[in-house]
Amino acid sequence: MRETPRSRKQAGLRAPGDRSVSWHALPPEAVLAQLTSTASGLTEAAARERLARHGPNVLERERPESAWRLLWRQVNSPLIWVLIASAGLAILLGKVTDGLVVAAVVVLNTVIGFVQEYRAGRAIAALNHMVPESTLVLRDGHPVTRPAAELVPGDVVQLASGDRVPADLRLLHSRNLQVEEAALTGESVPSSKHVAAVAGDAELGDRASLAFGGTLVTSGTTTAVVVATGRDTELGRISHLMEQAADLSTPLTRELSRLGRVITAGIVLMSGVLLGVGMLRGYPFSDAVLVAITLAVAAIPEGLPAIVTIALAIGVQRMAARRAVIRKLPAVETLGSTTVICTDKTGTLTRNEMTVQALWTWKGHYALTGVGHTPRGQVLRHGRPLSPVPEDVYALLLAGVLCNEADLQPREGRWGMTGDPTEGALLFAAKKGGLGVTDLRERHPRLDAIPFESEHQFMATLNAGGPEHRELFLKGAPEAVLRRCGPQTDRDAVLEQVDRMARQGLRVLAFARKDAPHSEALAPHDAEEGFTLLGLQGMIDPPREEAVASVEACHAAGIHVKMMTGDHLGTAEAIGLQLGIHSPEHPGLTGARLAALSDAELGRAVRDTNVFARLAPEHKLRLVRALQAQGDVVAMTGDGVNDAPALKQANIGVAMGITGTAVSREAADLVLTDDNFATIVAAVEEGRRVYDNLVKSLAFVLPTNLGLALILMLGVTFFPLQGAGGVHEPLLAMRPTQLLWINLVATVTLALPLAFEARERHVMRRPPRAPDTPVLSHFVVMRTGLVALLMAAGAIGLFLWELQRQGGRAAAANALALAEARTMAVNTVVSFQIFYLWLCRTLTGSTREVGFSSNRAVFVGIALLVLLQAAFMYVPFLQRIFGSAPLSWGAIGRSVLVGAAVLPIVGLEKWLRSRRRPAPTPRSSRSTA
Repeated sequence: MRETPRSRKQAGLRAPGDRSVSWHALPPEAVLAQLTSTASGLTEAAARERLARHGPNVLERERPESAWRLLWRQVNSPLIWVLIASAGLAILLGKVTDGLVVAAVVVLNTVIGFVQEYRAGRAIAALNHMVPESTLVLRDGHPVTRPAAELVPGDVVQLASGDRVPADLRLLHSRNLQVEEAALTGESVPSSKHVAAVAGDAELGDRASLAFGGTLVTSGTTTAVVVATGRDTELGRISHLMEQAADLSTPLTRELSRLGRVITAGIVLMSGVLLGVGMLRGYPFSDAVLVAITLAVAAIPEGLPAIVTIALAIGVQRMAARRAVIRKLPAVETLGSTTVICTDKTGTLTRNEMTVQALWTWKGHYALTGVGHTPRGQVLRHGRPLSPVPEDVYALLLAGVLCNEADLQPREGRWGMTGDPTEGALLFAAKKGGLGVTDLRERHPRLDAIPFESEHQFMATLNAGGPEHRELFLKGAPEAVLRRCGPQTDRDAVLEQVDRMARQGLRVLAFARKDAPHSEALAPHDAEEGFTLLGLQGMIDPPREEAVASVEACHAAGIHVKMMTGDHLGTAEAIGLQLGIHSPEHPGLTGARLAALSDAELGRAVRDTNVFARLAPEHKLRLVRALQAQGDVVAMTGDGVNDAPALKQANIGVAMGITGTAVSREAADLVLTDDNFATIVAAVEEGRRVYDNLVKSLAFVLPTNLGLALILMLGVTFFPLQGAGGVHEPLLAMRPTQLLWINLVATVTLALPLAFEARERHVMRRPPRAPDTPVLSHFVVMRTGLVALLMAAGAIGLFLWELQRQGGRAAAANALALAEARTMAVNTVVSFQIFYLWLCRTLTGSTREVGFSSNRAVFVGIALLVLLQAAFMYVPFLQRIFGSAPLSWGAIGRSVLVGAAVLPIVGLEKWLRSRRRPAPTPRSSRSTA
């Protein structure tokens, strides 16, 4: 029987989804009392009863859509139905080859779409991998190993370094406990945990008395009580948010769908009109229907889906070479229309390598150059390097070396580090000051230590400086160290310096020492008083050098960059200033402040604010939705479980390949193999190139389809009927199979090379296109009409000229003469396509601007089509299928000459349009940093 809210209340347990109990704000004994548990855990009987009521500690997922429903969605579009109807009617009328070719195109497109959707949406399942298979739990007062799925609220578990947290836990006892929570909070360093209660309104990252399911214990031990399992955990809440996040269609899929509806409506209308015209002119009904089907086959760009898919696939390959792996094919093009990039800070904009940048002693301020895990750098005073460093700096750096658990390891010309990143930064700072870490530790061996505890916020070590010399070093939070210094210490002056460093986004540690001449071991009271403050060291995770240039490139391209991080606001704003993201005129927002805003207030705030800190998963999701509500195309980057709902909601989700969790990678459309913001910018550039090339393909393909439709319509409307009595086969310039040859062989062969075109000049110096910009723009429509008219006029003109040359109406009744005239018409259309291809390599400028030989695929495509067209004319097998005939060199020359007419006419149109077009300028930033 499922547990009701009433039965849960009677048992003192939290109902699913009830977040009224702030477990982190209650003392351990109160938590145990509310859960009706004890420090010895539950009995086996009580655990079984609660398991039956609460269910297993797993993340259930909704049943996925069936394969049939996915398949139906691929077929259920107007353009596909027209193609299916055309294929069916053609087969019924005996045109089996025509029908089967069209049906094969439908099947290919359906399979591609089905595979893409079937692979999507597995992000929630990946959450299950973050729950460990078993854990150590107290049952009947004894530690036993049980599957994590059997944990229930009230269970008491024991964890040690290396264990993954199995559920949300309230700490009862802990020692030196640090938990890696980056997947949930975005914090760049492990979080120190303690038993003491914290404020009820503390943000997720500040709830130091809790350990959350799916996080990792990096050091220390703990005994804790389970307060939430399964979907009631923070991990479960994120799973629920992911279910609510919508998978959005991309601008390209929306525009192609709109284009499909327009083409479908036009084809149905033209086919109906042509059917009526044929009947009025005395066509037999079957011939009239066949003409209408032929028009549909001619007007529908059957090769376009394949062209789009291949163009996107080429974009995928290019992006992979630039360290960006696409998981969902349409995401390639979406990148090109991105208007806002919401990025995580740690590891993406920054190096994820804590670095000491500032020192302070009683003698003044010092700066350290160099970033990251490397000893390259210098200590500066007033901009001048100091070598050797003065005594005050030496003493400060020495304390950072000796009161330290980390170690440095040179590896193949590079430096590695073991231990806490903060302590590693202190060692690299000492190396920059000329101190030898190994030598100093040998000269000052450690005798004893008080390890860091989050309750007292300091670490102390006892070191020998000689046979009779003992020193006690202290390192920790400035407030904790100052409390242990002598009364002569000017605390206000020190705290002023701490505040100054903190405003720069630096994480500040204080260092102190005192003599301990008779000590051989440390007692707790030894570290309580009598210390002399040595100074402060301020550190930060510095920005990537390439990220600064990449943010600049985004602004030049009209793309806004917004930082969304779980880190502290001061740190985020400091990094934002260095990167050119943050503006002091628009202060950053924390998650708590954001949660208090209405949707309208958030909409106004998100336009100008570029730095958001201390964010929970629901905050990031809400921010992405607020941007999308304003019409932005949002790219969201992230690496943690907390980023997954927003990654799924964003138009383009970007996950980190190195530091990213499996959940974030599954939710994303794009994975960066180098975790570098600069790679996102490169991917945006590639996305814009892909879109440009797709528009070029459209501008190349659509005139052919409209031109073929015009050839048919003019033939049915004005050409005489073939045969005696006007009741025989219509006299058309092309047979249906010849139309398919042009659509599926000639057009695709020439359109595919356009996918390899290099990017246009200034591709990253123009604003993003509006998401609702139609692919079928005014320019594409006008160009399509112009070229289609030229193509139809040339093909029909040569067709009639050839018939007239061979005897007029008598030639129309001659099968060979008619085949030769139709072959000349096909050759003319193909010649138009070859010359027009050169003009489509750039839609706005001269081909000289992109380089005559910059795209070798164009030469390959033309050469291949020339060979195929020769086979079309001269191979007997193909002559029987397509009704073609061999042509003389003179006839071929006339076709080529007429096709070349497109060059001067469209060239003139380009020149006239370029004179009217203003120079593009990037969209101004909504917030200038």
